[in-house]
Amino acid sequence: MTDIPSSLSPQDCLVAVMLMASVADSAIRTEELLAIEQIVAHLPVFSGYDADRIKIVSQTVFDLMEEEDGLDALFGLIRENLPPRLFETAYALSCDVAASDGQLRQTELRMLEEMRFELDLDRLHAAAIERGARARFAQP
Repeated sequence: MTDIPSSLSPQDCLVAVMLMASVADSAIRTEELLAIEQIVAHLPVFSGYDADRIKIVSQTVFDLMEEEDGLDALFGLIRENLPPRLFETAYALSCDVAASDGQLRQTELRMLEEMRFELDLDRLHAAAIERGARARFAQP
């Protein structure tokens, strides 16, 4: 196992939640990886972010998700290092990644539910964010 960092940058936290949404169903799909890559490359919140850190954050997420209480530890790191003003952003990015392959699996929905709880998001706001993601990634 790699060393778990004691802190993450806000952008690292956003990458971590996107990866959590992607690995929730135990399969990282190409569409999901491409979505993460495009989000990091184009959104203003990632301005100046070193995309090479994605590999480090990925390993941290993978390592923690294999541990018994790893998910709790990961959410703890995120709550400690992500400003609350970016909690809805984190959830929106996670929804986009989960929806990017055109379908939401039960395990992904459970992970999103856990994120809503852990980030203390208003249910109505979360529903609007979810609906937006479904609309953006709807299949013809």
